[in-house]
Amino acid sequence: RSVPRTLELGGMLTRLGSLSLPYQAATAGAFLLAYVALEWISFIHEYKGVPITPWNPGLGVVFALMVLGGPRYGAVLFAGVVIAETTVLQTKLQWPIILAIATIFATVYGTVATVARNYLRLDVGLYHLRDVVILLVAGVCGAVLAALLLSLLLVLDAQLETSDVLIAAGPFLVGDVIGMAVMTPLTLRLVSGSRPLSIGRLRDLVPELLLYGVLVAASLVIIVGAQSADGFKFFYLLFLPVVVAGVRHGLDGACASLAFTQFGLVGIMHLYGFDARAFTEFQILMLVLSATGLIVGVVVSERRNADRLAREAEARLKEKEAEATQAARNNLVSGMASALAHEINQPLTAVRALARSVQHILGTSDPDLPRAADNLATLIAHIDRAGAVVSHMREFLRRGRPHVSTLDVRSILDDALSLVRAQASAHTIAIDLDVADDLPPVHADRVQLEQVVLNFVHNAIEAIAGAGRTDGRIRIAAARFDGPARIEIGISDNGPGIGDELAERLFTPLTTSKSEGLGLGLSICAAIVESHGGR
Repeated sequence: RSVPRTLELGGMLTRLGSLSLPYQAATAGAFLLAYVALEWISFIHEYKGVPITPWNPGLGVVFALMVLGGPRYGAVLFAGVVIAETTVLQTKLQWPIILAIATIFATVYGTVATVARNYLRLDVGLYHLRDVVILLVAGVCGAVLAALLLSLLLVLDAQLETSDVLIAAGPFLVGDVIGMAVMTPLTLRLVSGSRPLSIGRLRDLVPELLLYGVLVAASLVIIVGAQSADGFKFFYLLFLPVVVAGVRHGLDGACASLAFTQFGLVGIMHLYGFDARAFTEFQILMLVLSATGLIVGVVVSERRNADRLAREAEARLKEKEAEATQAARNNLVSGMASALAHEINQPLTAVRALARSVQHILGTSDPDLPRAADNLATLIAHIDRAGAVVSHMREFLRRGRPHVSTLDVRSILDDALSLVRAQASAHTIAIDLDVADDLPPVHADRVQLEQVVLNFVHNAIEAIAGAGRTDGRIRIAAARFDGPARIEIGISDNGPGIGDELAERLFTPLTTSKSEGLGLGLSICAAIVESHGGR
Protein backbone atom coordinates (compact mmCIF):
# COMPACT_ATOMS: atom_id res chain seq x y z
CA ARG A 1 0.00 0.00 0.00
CA SER A 2 1.04 3.57 -0.49
CA VAL A 3 2.05 4.80 2.95
CA PRO A 4 1.40 8.53 2.23
CA ARG A 5 -2.10 7.80 0.90
CA THR A 6 -2.92 5.44 3.75
CA LEU A 7 -1.86 8.04 6.32
CA GLU A 8 -3.83 10.70 4.49
CA LEU A 9 -6.98 8.58 4.48
CA GLY A 10 -6.52 7.61 8.11
CA GLY A 11 -6.23 11.27 8.98
CA MET A 12 -9.34 12.05 6.96
CA LEU A 13 -11.30 9.38 8.84
CA THR A 14 -10.04 10.74 12.16
CA ARG A 15 -11.05 14.27 11.21
CA LEU A 16 -14.51 13.12 10.12
CA GLY A 17 -14.96 11.42 13.47
CA SER A 18 -13.55 14.32 15.49
CA LEU A 19 -15.32 17.21 13.78
CA SER A 20 -17.32 19.52 15.99
CA LEU A 21 -21.01 18.79 16.31
CA PRO A 22 -22.07 21.62 13.96
CA TYR A 23 -19.80 20.29 11.21
CA GLN A 24 -21.01 16.73 11.75
CA ALA A 25 -24.60 17.98 11.62
CA ALA A 26 -23.85 19.88 8.40
CA THR A 27 -22.29 16.78 6.85
CA ALA A 28 -25.23 14.63 7.89
CA GLY A 29 -27.65 17.23 6.54
CA ALA A 30 -25.92 17.41 3.18
CA PHE A 31 -26.02 13.63 2.74
CA LEU A 32 -29.64 13.50 3.94
CA LEU A 33 -30.60 16.08 1.35
CA ALA A 34 -28.73 14.09 -1.33
CA TYR A 35 -30.55 10.90 -0.29
CA VAL A 36 -34.01 12.47 -0.50
CA ALA A 37 -33.21 14.15 -3.81
CA LEU A 38 -31.95 10.91 -5.35
CA GLU A 39 -35.03 9.06 -4.08
CA TRP A 40 -37.22 11.64 -5.79
CA ILE A 41 -35.28 11.37 -9.04
CA SER A 42 -34.98 7.59 -9.11
CA PHE A 43 -38.42 6.37 -7.94
CA ILE A 44 -40.32 4.75 -10.81
CA HIS A 45 -42.45 1.75 -9.88
CA GLU A 46 -44.74 0.43 -7.18
CA TYR A 47 -45.74 -3.15 -6.52
CA LYS A 48 -49.17 -3.62 -4.91
CA GLY A 49 -48.96 -0.16 -3.41
CA VAL A 50 -45.49 -0.79 -1.99
CA PRO A 51 -42.72 1.51 -3.36
CA ILE A 52 -40.35 -1.03 -4.89
CA THR A 53 -37.92 0.07 -7.61
CA PRO A 54 -34.70 -1.67 -8.73
CA TRP A 55 -32.57 1.47 -8.40
CA ASN A 56 -31.57 2.97 -5.05
CA PRO A 57 -28.80 5.55 -5.58
CA GLY A 58 -29.47 7.37 -2.30
CA LEU A 59 -28.55 4.23 -0.37
CA GLY A 60 -25.21 4.07 -2.17
CA VAL A 61 -24.36 7.66 -1.22
CA VAL A 62 -25.28 7.27 2.47
CA PHE A 63 -23.58 3.85 2.66
CA ALA A 64 -20.36 5.63 1.61
CA LEU A 65 -20.89 8.08 4.48
CA MET A 66 -21.27 5.18 6.94
CA VAL A 67 -18.09 3.57 5.63
CA LEU A 68 -16.26 6.87 6.04
CA GLY A 69 -17.67 8.05 9.35
CA GLY A 70 -18.92 4.98 11.15
CA PRO A 71 -22.29 3.42 11.97
CA ARG A 72 -23.57 6.51 13.80
CA TYR A 73 -24.32 7.99 10.39
CA GLY A 74 -26.89 5.24 10.03
CA ALA A 75 -29.19 7.88 11.58
CA VAL A 76 -28.94 9.73 8.27
CA LEU A 77 -30.22 6.65 6.44
CA PHE A 78 -33.00 6.20 9.01
CA ALA A 79 -34.15 9.81 8.63
CA GLY A 80 -33.80 9.66 4.85
CA VAL A 81 -35.99 6.58 4.56
CA VAL A 82 -38.69 8.13 6.78
CA ILE A 83 -38.66 11.45 4.89
CA ALA A 84 -38.60 9.79 1.48
CA GLU A 85 -41.39 7.34 2.28
CA THR A 86 -43.72 10.01 3.66
CA THR A 87 -43.02 13.04 1.46
CA VAL A 88 -41.43 11.91 -1.80
CA LEU A 89 -42.93 8.45 -2.32
CA GLN A 90 -46.13 9.27 -0.40
CA THR A 91 -46.51 5.67 0.66
CA LYS A 92 -49.73 4.29 2.08
CA LEU A 93 -47.85 2.28 4.71
CA GLN A 94 -48.57 2.95 8.36
CA TRP A 95 -46.09 4.79 10.55
CA PRO A 96 -44.97 1.71 12.52
CA ILE A 97 -44.11 -0.07 9.25
CA ILE A 98 -42.29 2.97 7.93
CA LEU A 99 -40.23 3.22 11.10
CA ALA A 100 -39.55 -0.52 11.00
CA ILE A 101 -38.35 -0.26 7.38
CA ALA A 102 -36.06 2.65 8.30
CA THR A 103 -34.70 0.69 11.28
CA ILE A 104 -33.97 -2.34 9.12
CA PHE A 105 -32.10 -0.22 6.56
CA ALA A 106 -30.07 1.72 9.14
CA THR A 107 -29.22 -1.37 11.22
CA VAL A 108 -28.34 -3.72 8.36
CA TYR A 109 -26.22 -1.30 6.35
CA GLY A 110 -24.66 0.28 9.43
CA THR A 111 -23.53 -3.19 10.54
CA VAL A 112 -22.24 -4.09 7.08
CA ALA A 113 -20.31 -0.81 6.84
CA THR A 114 -18.76 -1.40 10.27
CA VAL A 115 -17.68 -4.93 9.38
CA ALA A 116 -16.17 -3.80 6.07
CA ARG A 117 -14.36 -0.86 7.62
CA ASN A 118 -13.15 -2.24 10.97
CA TYR A 119 -12.81 -6.00 10.44
CA LEU A 120 -12.15 -6.41 6.72
CA ARG A 121 -9.93 -3.29 6.71
CA LEU A 122 -11.58 -1.71 3.69
CA ASP A 123 -9.40 1.10 2.32
CA VAL A 124 -11.95 3.83 1.58
CA GLY A 125 -9.78 5.19 -1.23
CA LEU A 126 -10.37 1.90 -3.14
CA TYR A 127 -6.75 1.78 -4.30
CA HIS A 128 -6.67 -2.01 -4.56
CA LEU A 129 -8.74 -4.74 -6.16
CA ARG A 130 -9.40 -6.36 -2.78
CA ASP A 131 -11.09 -3.15 -1.58
CA VAL A 132 -13.47 -3.06 -4.55
CA VAL A 133 -14.27 -6.76 -4.09
CA ILE A 134 -14.92 -6.23 -0.36
CA LEU A 135 -17.21 -3.31 -1.17
CA LEU A 136 -19.21 -5.30 -3.74
CA VAL A 137 -19.49 -8.36 -1.51
CA ALA A 138 -20.52 -6.20 1.45
CA GLY A 139 -23.17 -4.55 -0.70
CA VAL A 140 -24.56 -7.89 -1.87
CA CYS A 141 -24.64 -9.30 1.69
CA GLY A 142 -26.37 -6.22 3.03
CA ALA A 143 -28.87 -6.16 0.18
CA VAL A 144 -29.74 -9.85 0.62
CA LEU A 145 -30.28 -9.43 4.36
CA ALA A 146 -32.28 -6.22 3.97
CA ALA A 147 -34.45 -7.68 1.20
CA LEU A 148 -35.27 -10.76 3.29
CA LEU A 149 -36.13 -8.72 6.39
CA LEU A 150 -38.23 -6.20 4.48
CA SER A 151 -40.09 -8.93 2.62
CA LEU A 152 -40.80 -10.71 5.91
CA LEU A 153 -42.00 -7.47 7.48
CA LEU A 154 -44.37 -6.74 4.60
CA VAL A 155 -45.71 -10.28 4.65
CA LEU A 156 -46.33 -10.10 8.38
CA ASP A 157 -48.12 -6.78 7.88
CA ALA A 158 -50.20 -8.34 5.08
CA GLN A 159 -48.86 -5.85 2.56
CA LEU A 160 -47.57 -8.78 0.47
CA GLU A 161 -48.61 -12.38 0.04
CA THR A 162 -46.10 -15.17 0.60
CA SER A 163 -46.14 -15.84 -3.12
CA ASP A 164 -45.10 -12.21 -3.73
CA VAL A 165 -41.88 -12.44 -1.71
CA LEU A 166 -39.66 -13.55 -4.59
CA ILE A 167 -41.23 -10.98 -6.93
CA ALA A 168 -40.75 -8.16 -4.43
CA ALA A 169 -37.38 -9.26 -3.06
CA GLY A 170 -35.81 -9.31 -6.55
CA PRO A 171 -36.19 -5.56 -7.24
CA PHE A 172 -35.31 -4.78 -3.60
CA LEU A 173 -32.09 -6.74 -3.92
CA VAL A 174 -31.11 -5.48 -7.37
CA GLY A 175 -31.95 -1.87 -6.49
CA ASP A 176 -29.80 -1.82 -3.37
CA VAL A 177 -26.84 -3.62 -4.95
CA ILE A 178 -26.80 -1.50 -8.10
CA GLY A 179 -27.17 1.65 -5.98
CA MET A 180 -24.09 0.76 -3.94
CA ALA A 181 -22.13 -0.58 -6.93
CA VAL A 182 -22.57 2.70 -8.83
CA MET A 183 -22.86 5.43 -6.19
CA THR A 184 -20.74 4.21 -3.26
CA PRO A 185 -17.41 3.97 -5.17
CA LEU A 186 -18.11 7.30 -6.87
CA THR A 187 -18.84 8.99 -3.54
CA LEU A 188 -15.80 7.48 -1.84
CA ARG A 189 -13.52 8.59 -4.65
CA LEU A 190 -14.99 12.10 -4.69
CA VAL A 191 -14.67 12.48 -0.91
CA SER A 192 -11.42 10.69 -0.17
CA GLY A 193 -9.50 9.36 -3.13
CA SER A 194 -9.53 11.30 -6.36
CA ARG A 195 -7.54 14.44 -6.98
CA PRO A 196 -9.49 17.64 -7.69
CA LEU A 197 -9.59 18.54 -11.37
CA SER A 198 -8.03 21.85 -12.34
CA ILE A 199 -9.80 24.11 -14.83
CA GLY A 200 -7.14 23.38 -17.44
CA ARG A 201 -7.37 19.62 -16.91
CA LEU A 202 -11.16 19.75 -17.12
CA ARG A 203 -10.97 21.77 -20.31
CA ASP A 204 -8.67 19.17 -21.84
CA LEU A 205 -11.16 16.42 -20.94
CA VAL A 206 -14.18 18.11 -22.54
CA PRO A 207 -13.74 16.50 -26.02
CA GLU A 208 -13.27 13.07 -24.45
CA LEU A 209 -16.29 13.53 -22.16
CA LEU A 210 -18.43 14.56 -25.13
CA LEU A 211 -17.31 11.47 -27.02
CA TYR A 212 -18.24 9.23 -24.07
CA GLY A 213 -21.60 10.97 -23.83
CA VAL A 214 -22.32 10.43 -27.51
CA LEU A 215 -21.33 6.75 -27.32
CA VAL A 216 -23.47 6.09 -24.23
CA ALA A 217 -26.45 8.00 -25.60
CA ALA A 218 -26.26 6.23 -28.96
CA SER A 219 -25.99 2.85 -27.26
CA LEU A 220 -28.99 3.58 -25.03
CA VAL A 221 -31.10 4.68 -27.99
CA ILE A 222 -30.25 1.47 -29.83
CA ILE A 223 -31.03 -0.63 -26.74
CA VAL A 224 -34.41 0.84 -25.88
CA GLY A 225 -35.36 1.57 -29.46
CA ALA A 226 -35.27 -2.12 -30.32
CA GLN A 227 -37.91 -4.57 -29.22
CA SER A 228 -37.45 -5.88 -25.70
CA ALA A 229 -36.12 -9.23 -26.90
CA ASP A 230 -33.50 -7.56 -29.10
CA GLY A 231 -32.65 -4.78 -26.66
CA PHE A 232 -30.76 -7.16 -24.41
CA LYS A 233 -28.59 -8.17 -27.38
CA PHE A 234 -27.37 -4.61 -27.79
CA PHE A 235 -26.62 -4.03 -24.12
CA TYR A 236 -23.00 -5.05 -24.69
CA LEU A 237 -22.55 -1.76 -26.57
CA LEU A 238 -22.41 -0.01 -23.20
CA PHE A 239 -19.32 -2.00 -22.23
CA LEU A 240 -17.20 -0.08 -24.77
CA PRO A 241 -17.35 3.44 -23.26
CA VAL A 242 -17.22 2.14 -19.67
CA VAL A 243 -14.21 -0.12 -20.23
CA VAL A 244 -12.39 2.54 -22.30
CA ALA A 245 -12.98 5.13 -19.56
CA GLY A 246 -11.64 2.66 -16.97
CA VAL A 247 -8.53 1.93 -19.04
CA ARG A 248 -7.92 5.60 -19.76
CA HIS A 249 -8.54 7.06 -16.31
CA GLY A 250 -8.55 4.14 -13.89
CA LEU A 251 -11.15 3.79 -11.18
CA ASP A 252 -12.22 7.45 -11.36
CA GLY A 253 -13.04 7.09 -15.05
CA ALA A 254 -14.94 3.85 -14.44
CA CYS A 255 -17.00 5.37 -11.59
CA ALA A 256 -17.91 8.47 -13.59
CA SER A 257 -18.84 6.54 -16.73
CA LEU A 258 -20.94 4.03 -14.75
CA ALA A 259 -22.87 6.82 -13.03
CA PHE A 260 -23.51 8.58 -16.33
CA THR A 261 -24.57 5.32 -17.99
CA GLN A 262 -26.85 4.29 -15.11
CA PHE A 263 -28.67 7.62 -14.89
CA GLY A 264 -29.01 7.66 -18.67
CA LEU A 265 -30.41 4.12 -18.68
CA VAL A 266 -32.91 4.88 -15.91
CA GLY A 267 -34.01 8.11 -17.57
CA ILE A 268 -34.54 6.71 -21.03
CA MET A 269 -36.30 3.57 -19.79
CA HIS A 270 -38.63 5.73 -17.72
CA LEU A 271 -39.23 7.91 -20.78
CA TYR A 272 -40.12 4.88 -22.92
CA GLY A 273 -42.36 3.47 -20.17
CA PHE A 274 -40.62 0.14 -19.52
CA ASP A 275 -42.39 -1.99 -16.93
CA ALA A 276 -40.82 -3.09 -13.64
CA ARG A 277 -39.92 -6.56 -14.89
CA ALA A 278 -38.02 -5.33 -17.96
CA PHE A 279 -36.43 -2.57 -15.90
CA THR A 280 -35.18 -5.10 -13.33
CA GLU A 281 -33.74 -7.30 -16.06
CA PHE A 282 -31.83 -4.38 -17.53
CA GLN A 283 -30.60 -3.46 -14.04
CA ILE A 284 -29.18 -6.96 -13.60
CA LEU A 285 -27.20 -6.45 -16.80
CA MET A 286 -26.16 -3.04 -15.51
CA LEU A 287 -24.92 -4.69 -12.32
CA VAL A 288 -22.68 -6.98 -14.37
CA LEU A 289 -21.42 -3.94 -16.29
CA SER A 290 -20.75 -2.10 -13.00
CA ALA A 291 -18.71 -4.96 -11.57
CA THR A 292 -16.74 -5.26 -14.81
CA GLY A 293 -16.06 -1.53 -15.04
CA LEU A 294 -14.99 -1.24 -11.41
CA ILE A 295 -12.63 -4.20 -11.66
CA VAL A 296 -11.05 -2.88 -14.87
CA GLY A 297 -10.73 0.61 -13.39
CA VAL A 298 -9.20 -0.47 -10.08
CA VAL A 299 -6.73 -2.83 -11.78
CA VAL A 300 -5.57 0.04 -14.02
CA SER A 301 -5.34 2.40 -11.03
CA GLU A 302 -3.50 -0.21 -8.98
CA ARG A 303 -1.00 -0.76 -11.77
CA ARG A 304 -0.43 2.96 -12.18
CA ASN A 305 -0.08 3.42 -8.44
CA ALA A 306 2.44 0.57 -8.32
CA ASP A 307 4.41 2.15 -11.18
CA ARG A 308 4.37 5.50 -9.40
CA LEU A 309 5.55 3.94 -6.15
CA ALA A 310 8.28 2.06 -8.02
CA ARG A 311 9.49 5.30 -9.61
CA GLU A 312 9.45 7.07 -6.25
CA ALA A 313 11.30 4.18 -4.62
CA GLU A 314 13.86 4.21 -7.42
CA ALA A 315 14.36 7.94 -7.00
CA ARG A 316 14.77 7.54 -3.23
CA LEU A 317 17.20 4.66 -3.82
CA LYS A 318 19.31 6.77 -6.16
CA GLU A 319 19.29 9.56 -3.60
CA LYS A 320 20.39 7.19 -0.85
CA GLU A 321 23.06 5.70 -3.10
CA ALA A 322 24.39 9.19 -3.76
CA GLU A 323 24.41 9.89 -0.02
CA ALA A 324 26.16 6.60 0.68
CA THR A 325 28.74 7.31 -2.01
CA GLN A 326 29.42 10.72 -0.54
CA ALA A 327 29.67 9.23 2.97
CA ALA A 328 32.10 6.59 1.78
CA ARG A 329 34.11 9.26 -0.01
CA ASN A 330 34.29 11.39 3.13
CA ASN A 331 35.20 8.33 5.20
CA LEU A 332 37.98 7.51 2.75
CA VAL A 333 39.33 11.04 2.85
CA SER A 334 39.24 11.16 6.65
CA GLY A 335 41.58 8.15 6.70
CA MET A 336 44.03 9.99 4.46
CA ALA A 337 43.82 13.32 6.27
CA SER A 338 46.96 13.02 8.39
CA ALA A 339 49.06 11.79 5.47
CA LEU A 340 47.65 14.53 3.28
CA ALA A 341 48.55 17.14 5.91
CA HIS A 342 52.09 15.74 5.90
CA GLU A 343 52.10 15.85 2.09
CA ILE A 344 51.16 19.53 2.12
CA ASN A 345 53.39 20.42 5.07
CA GLN A 346 56.54 19.24 3.28
CA PRO A 347 56.27 21.68 0.33
CA LEU A 348 55.20 24.47 2.69
CA THR A 349 58.33 23.89 4.79
CA ALA A 350 60.45 23.95 1.65
CA VAL A 351 58.66 27.10 0.46
CA ARG A 352 59.44 28.84 3.76
CA ALA A 353 63.12 27.87 3.54
CA LEU A 354 63.40 28.98 -0.09
CA ALA A 355 61.65 32.27 0.64
CA ARG A 356 64.08 33.00 3.50
CA SER A 357 66.99 32.07 1.19
CA VAL A 358 65.80 34.50 -1.44
CA GLN A 359 65.30 37.14 1.23
CA HIS A 360 68.87 36.60 2.42
CA ILE A 361 70.31 36.68 -1.11
CA LEU A 362 68.50 39.89 -1.94
CA GLY A 363 69.68 41.43 1.35
CA THR A 364 73.38 41.05 0.52
CA SER A 365 75.42 43.85 -1.02
CA ASP A 366 76.08 41.79 -4.16
CA PRO A 367 72.98 39.56 -4.59
CA ASP A 368 73.25 36.38 -6.67
CA LEU A 369 70.18 37.05 -8.83
CA PRO A 370 70.34 33.82 -10.91
CA ARG A 371 70.40 31.80 -7.69
CA ALA A 372 67.50 33.83 -6.30
CA ALA A 373 65.51 33.28 -9.50
CA ASP A 374 66.22 29.55 -9.36
CA ASN A 375 65.05 29.42 -5.74
CA LEU A 376 61.88 31.33 -6.65
CA ALA A 377 61.14 28.91 -9.49
CA THR A 378 61.56 25.98 -7.10
CA LEU A 379 59.39 27.76 -4.53
CA ILE A 380 56.61 28.29 -7.08
CA ALA A 381 56.81 24.64 -8.10
CA HIS A 382 56.32 23.55 -4.46
CA ILE A 383 53.36 25.92 -4.10
CA ASP A 384 51.81 24.59 -7.30
CA ARG A 385 52.25 21.03 -6.08
CA ALA A 386 50.56 21.73 -2.75
CA GLY A 387 47.82 23.70 -4.46
CA ALA A 388 47.21 20.88 -6.94
CA VAL A 389 46.85 18.35 -4.11
CA VAL A 390 44.38 20.54 -2.22
CA SER A 391 42.44 21.43 -5.37
CA HIS A 392 42.15 17.82 -6.43
CA MET A 393 41.02 16.74 -2.97
CA ARG A 394 38.40 19.50 -2.93
CA GLU A 395 37.13 18.41 -6.36
CA PHE A 396 37.04 14.82 -5.22
CA LEU A 397 34.88 15.76 -2.21
CA ARG A 398 32.68 18.27 -4.01
CA ARG A 399 31.58 16.20 -6.96
CA GLY A 400 28.37 14.27 -6.29
CA ARG A 401 26.74 13.83 -9.68
CA PRO A 402 28.43 11.80 -12.41
CA HIS A 403 30.14 13.82 -15.11
CA VAL A 404 31.08 11.57 -18.01
CA SER A 405 33.91 12.69 -20.27
CA THR A 406 36.68 11.18 -22.39
CA LEU A 407 39.56 10.28 -20.10
CA ASP A 408 43.06 8.85 -20.25
CA VAL A 409 43.51 5.84 -17.93
CA ARG A 410 47.05 6.81 -16.91
CA SER A 411 45.85 10.30 -15.98
CA ILE A 412 43.11 8.81 -13.77
CA LEU A 413 45.58 6.57 -11.97
CA ASP A 414 48.19 9.31 -11.55
CA ASP A 415 45.67 11.72 -10.05
CA ALA A 416 44.29 9.07 -7.69
CA LEU A 417 47.76 8.03 -6.49
CA SER A 418 48.74 11.64 -5.86
CA LEU A 419 46.25 11.59 -2.97
CA VAL A 420 47.63 8.48 -1.27
CA ARG A 421 51.37 8.51 -1.94
CA ALA A 422 52.01 10.47 1.25
CA GLN A 423 49.94 8.00 3.28
CA ALA A 424 51.83 5.09 1.73
CA SER A 425 55.18 6.78 2.33
CA ALA A 426 54.30 7.32 5.99
CA HIS A 427 53.98 3.53 6.34
CA THR A 428 57.10 2.82 4.20
CA ILE A 429 54.97 1.32 1.43
CA ALA A 430 56.14 1.58 -2.17
CA ILE A 431 53.61 2.08 -4.96
CA ASP A 432 54.41 0.87 -8.48
CA LEU A 433 52.37 1.96 -11.49
CA ASP A 434 52.42 -0.11 -14.68
CA VAL A 435 50.21 1.23 -17.47
CA ALA A 436 50.34 -0.15 -21.01
CA ASP A 437 51.03 2.33 -23.79
CA ASP A 438 48.23 1.12 -26.09
CA LEU A 439 45.25 1.89 -23.86
CA PRO A 440 42.42 3.69 -25.64
CA PRO A 441 40.59 6.56 -23.93
CA VAL A 442 37.53 5.69 -21.83
CA HIS A 443 34.23 7.47 -21.34
CA ALA A 444 33.68 7.73 -17.59
CA ASP A 445 33.33 9.94 -14.56
CA ARG A 446 36.83 10.80 -13.40
CA VAL A 447 36.08 11.31 -9.72
CA GLN A 448 34.04 8.10 -9.42
CA LEU A 449 36.75 5.94 -11.01
CA GLU A 450 39.37 7.64 -8.87
CA GLN A 451 37.26 6.75 -5.82
CA VAL A 452 37.33 3.09 -6.85
CA VAL A 453 41.13 3.12 -7.17
CA LEU A 454 41.54 5.06 -3.93
CA ASN A 455 39.33 2.62 -2.01
CA PHE A 456 41.40 -0.37 -3.05
CA VAL A 457 44.75 1.34 -2.50
CA HIS A 458 43.62 2.74 0.86
CA ASN A 459 42.48 -0.76 1.94
CA ALA A 460 45.82 -2.18 0.82
CA ILE A 461 47.75 0.42 2.84
CA GLU A 462 45.67 -0.31 5.96
CA ALA A 463 46.09 -4.09 5.54
CA ILE A 464 49.88 -3.86 5.11
CA ALA A 465 50.23 -1.41 8.00
CA GLY A 466 48.04 -3.60 10.19
CA ALA A 467 50.25 -6.60 9.46
CA GLY A 468 53.31 -4.61 10.61
CA ARG A 469 55.30 -5.11 7.39
CA THR A 470 58.13 -2.71 6.67
CA ASP A 471 58.60 -3.85 3.04
CA GLY A 472 55.06 -3.13 1.89
CA ARG A 473 54.45 -2.85 -1.84
CA ILE A 474 51.35 -2.04 -3.90
CA ARG A 475 51.21 -2.54 -7.64
CA ILE A 476 48.66 -0.90 -9.91
CA ALA A 477 48.57 -2.27 -13.47
CA ALA A 478 46.33 -1.37 -16.40
CA ALA A 479 46.30 -3.43 -19.60
CA ARG A 480 44.16 -4.01 -22.67
CA PHE A 481 42.59 -7.39 -23.42
CA ASP A 482 40.46 -8.89 -26.17
CA GLY A 483 37.55 -11.34 -26.19
CA PRO A 484 35.72 -9.26 -25.19
CA ALA A 485 37.60 -6.02 -25.74
CA ARG A 486 38.21 -4.42 -22.35
CA ILE A 487 40.61 -2.56 -20.11
CA GLU A 488 41.48 -4.23 -16.83
CA ILE A 489 42.90 -2.35 -13.85
CA GLY A 490 44.49 -4.59 -11.24
CA ILE A 491 45.56 -3.60 -7.72
CA SER A 492 47.67 -6.08 -5.77
CA ASP A 493 49.69 -5.90 -2.57
CA ASN A 494 51.89 -8.08 -0.36
CA GLY A 495 49.66 -7.70 2.71
CA PRO A 496 48.03 -10.57 4.65
CA GLY A 497 45.35 -11.21 2.01
CA ILE A 498 41.61 -11.92 2.33
CA GLY A 499 40.01 -15.00 3.87
CA ASP A 500 37.86 -17.25 1.68
CA GLU A 501 34.69 -16.61 3.71
CA LEU A 502 35.07 -12.84 3.46
CA ALA A 503 36.04 -13.01 -0.21
CA GLU A 504 32.71 -14.64 -1.12
CA ARG A 505 30.73 -11.65 0.12
CA LEU A 506 33.33 -8.94 -0.34
CA PHE A 507 31.08 -6.62 -2.38
CA THR A 508 27.97 -7.10 -0.24
CA PRO A 509 26.94 -3.90 1.61
CA LEU A 510 27.86 -3.71 5.33
CA THR A 511 30.58 -6.36 4.90
CA THR A 512 33.79 -5.30 6.57
CA SER A 513 36.71 -6.71 8.57
CA LYS A 514 37.49 -3.35 10.16
CA SER A 515 36.30 -2.59 13.68
CA GLU A 516 35.31 0.96 12.67
CA GLY A 517 34.51 0.31 9.00
CA LEU A 518 31.18 1.21 7.37
CA GLY A 519 31.17 -1.80 5.06
CA LEU A 520 30.15 0.43 2.14
CA GLY A 521 33.40 1.12 0.30
CA LEU A 522 33.67 -2.00 -1.86
CA SER A 523 29.92 -2.28 -2.51
CA ILE A 524 29.98 1.31 -3.77
CA CYS A 525 33.04 0.47 -5.88
CA ALA A 526 31.09 -2.38 -7.48
CA ALA A 527 28.09 -0.11 -8.08
CA ILE A 528 30.28 2.57 -9.69
CA VAL A 529 31.99 0.08 -12.00
CA GLU A 530 28.69 -1.56 -12.97
CA SER A 531 27.13 1.85 -13.68
CA HIS A 532 29.96 2.35 -16.19
CA GLY A 533 29.14 -0.94 -17.90
CA GLY A 534 32.01 -2.81 -16.27
CA ARG A 535 32.37 -5.47 -13.60
